[in-house]
Amino acid sequence: MSRDYSEHQKKIIGRYYDNRESIDSQKLSELVTNLYLETSEKKKAKHWERAEKMMERLEVPKSRIAHILEKEDPAILAELVKDIESGKALK
Repeated sequence: MSRDYSEHQKKIIGRYYDNRESIDSQKLSELVTNLYLETSEKKKAKHWERAEKMMERLEVPKSRIAHILEKEDPAILAELVKDIESGKALK
């Protein structure tokens, strides 16, 4: 099904994808907070799944993703967010 977008909508969509990296970085940062505060193991598992998807989109090295997911420690994820914000985590 083909969808015709107006020029205005195309610009909004384009800006979203232009800023996708910073959006994902912000969401990953919010997930760190959620992981620290969450008490339900089921919800924690969902947060870790979302974190994994965002790290993959941000092109974090697979070895680092595996390490973070193995430990499931929000502090390690917070270090990654700090590295992403400083520009030294990727590639």
